[in-house]
Amino acid sequence: MTRRTVLSAAPLLAPGAMAQSGQTGSVAAPRLGLDLFSLRSQGWDAFQFLDYAAKHHIRTVHFSEIRFMGSLEEPHLKKVRAKAEELGIEIELGMRSVCPTSKLFDPKQGTAEQQLQRMIRAAKTVGSPIIRCFLGSMNDRENGEIDRHIESTVKTLRAVRSQVRDAGLKVAVENHAGDMQARELKGLVEAAGKDFVGVCLDSGNPLWAIEDPHLTLETLAPYVLTSHVRDTLLWTTPEGVAVQWTRMGEGNIDIDGYLTKFLRLCPGKAMSLEIIVTGPRLYPYHSQKFWDAYRKTPAWEFSRFLTLAERGTPAPIEAPVAKDRAAEKERTDLEISMAYTKRFLKLA
Repeated sequence: MTRRTVLSAAPLLAPGAMAQSGQTGSVAAPRLGLDLFSLRSQGWDAFQFLDYAAKHHIRTVHFSEIRFMGSLEEPHLKKVRAKAEELGIEIELGMRSVCPTSKLFDPKQGTAEQQLQRMIRAAKTVGSPIIRCFLGSMNDRENGEIDRHIESTVKTLRAVRSQVRDAGLKVAVENHAGDMQARELKGLVEAAGKDFVGVCLDSGNPLWAIEDPHLTLETLAPYVLTSHVRDTLLWTTPEGVAVQWTRMGEGNIDIDGYLTKFLRLCPGKAMSLEIIVTGPRLYPYHSQKFWDAYRKTPAWEFSRFLTLAERGTPAPIEAPVAKDRAAEKERTDLEISMAYTKRFLKLA
């Protein structure tokens, strides 16, 4: 029996999680994955990443940026694919911004269309069913300009539609770093064409867009192709709300309920841990200027976010990690989070 066969026979959703979901039938077995941004400071090559993932019984390795793959040259990609197949691991390939008007877009790499065309070829070679990408960040919301950036991204995606479809692929656009709220990303997908565009759903980024991640999941579930998962702690301050990404199980967004809901609403989709532990980020919503970026946010949506914050308590202040310990701290945060998630899913 191969490792792939063993993994395909993984247990179904944990009984405790099943009870939380309110379901009585079975759901697809969890596909625990790893977004390599969790290991961004390790300095490893693609083969070392795959070995690490296999050691921890990871089923999907999400190469969210080209740098983690190391090269898009065909011989290299074929070697990485062979290694992944040997280990029984599925590869997902990703890139950064495809929005030419975003502050995060890198024109030195070519036009947005050219960059996507390069990724189409690479994804086919390495065996990835998707190409993950994003629009930008919360900075693209300044002065209410997010609609302009969405239009720019839709134009880019439409330009490569036939090539993506001919390759048998789909483009997974992430809700990234506070750039879009759920209803905005839903509109982008539908405007570009849901026949070839879907969502890479991130559970931590909604909080950077003053949104309850459960609302994000509920809104975008029909479009989800893959995901990133991490926990978040938020609490109220005199200025507004503080948001801090944490290890799994250390936040207050009901991450257990989120995982259960994801398994029910997005069966069979990869649940890739992207563990980023940060200090608090302040959202001074009492300021009138703050709302320039969120003029179209309905009050009922913001109230869900605020309810989460009102249930939270401030995180303890921790000393910054020394640079020479950053890589070790990343692995520790990730491995604690993997252990928590496996226990919850009954995969341990």
